[in-house]
Amino acid sequence: MGNKWALVSDFDGTVSEDDFFWYAVDHFLTPQDLEPWERYMRGEISHLAAMRGVFSKLHVREDELQKFIDTIYTDKHLEETAAYCRKEGIPFYIASAGSDYYINRLIGKIIKKYDIHLVTNHGIYSPEKGLELFPPEQSPFYDKDVGISKAGVVRFLKKEGYKVIFAGDGPPDVLAAEEADVVFAKKYLLEKCKENKINTHPFTTFGDILKYLKEV
Repeated sequence: MGNKWALVSDFDGTVSEDDFFWYAVDHFLTPQDLEPWERYMRGEISHLAAMRGVFSKLHVREDELQKFIDTIYTDKHLEETAAYCRKEGIPFYIASAGSDYYINRLIGKIIKKYDIHLVTNHGIYSPEKGLELFPPEQSPFYDKDVGISKAGVVRFLKKEGYKVIFAGDGPPDVLAAEEADVVFAKKYLLEKCKENKINTHPFTTFGDILKYLKEV
């Protein structure tokens, strides 16, 4: 491995099978609760405001919510990839417009074991207020519209001299993909990369990314 590489990945729909946002909507909320998201899609409010608005509608018992979170599928090749990155000295960042509340519950042990850098919004849940999101305003990666800037993470690592691999799937990932040296994409991001002529590797699991890391 001649170059210094770093890996930056989205979480929702990339490490997990789908967005926690949509899981929560499907299992606990009504179509009417999506009104903040519809306003975001019309360009009326920010992504962070929409997430806060929808998550404020969650009023189930916390043990019920956590039991549900535990059923969410996460990529079985993540730990193997994280172990390889640590062994090879490859910085590994997970950058999410979601929240550490569910990310740490799902993969917190892997994050701690392999020194993954988690950049996301802090979450506090109560049945009265729902899932409150608190963006890291003191972080160099703070973004007022999303909470955190995935593109900012990529730019930081490039300034540090790394060639950056970015993996993602959704709308908040497009700017990061534009900044990265190598892109692994699925779903919406894959289509946008094709549309914008961004050289992209389609992928199914982190096993595809690990294979690439071992070959470069």
